Amino acid sequence: MKRKLQVFISSTYIDLKEERQSAVEAILESGHIPAGMELFAAGDKSQLETIRRWIDDSDVYLLILGGR
Repeated sequence: MKRKLQVFISSTYIDLKEERQSAVEAILESGHIPAGMELFAAGDKSQLETIRRWIDDSDVYLLILGGR
C-alpha cells in the first residue's frame, strides 16, 4: 500500500489563491493530504504553535513563491 504524505502548502494567500488551489488539487489527485495555514484563523500563540506542529508533522513543505 502506498504511503500517504501530508504536504504543507505555504505562500502569501491573497495573491496566490489560484496557485494554492491548483497545488491542493494536484496533491489530492496524487492521493496525498494537503495542509495549509488557511485552515487556521489568525490569532493567538496557541494557533501559531498548532501551525508549527502541523509543519513539523508534515512530510513535505511546499513553498509557492511569486512576484508581488
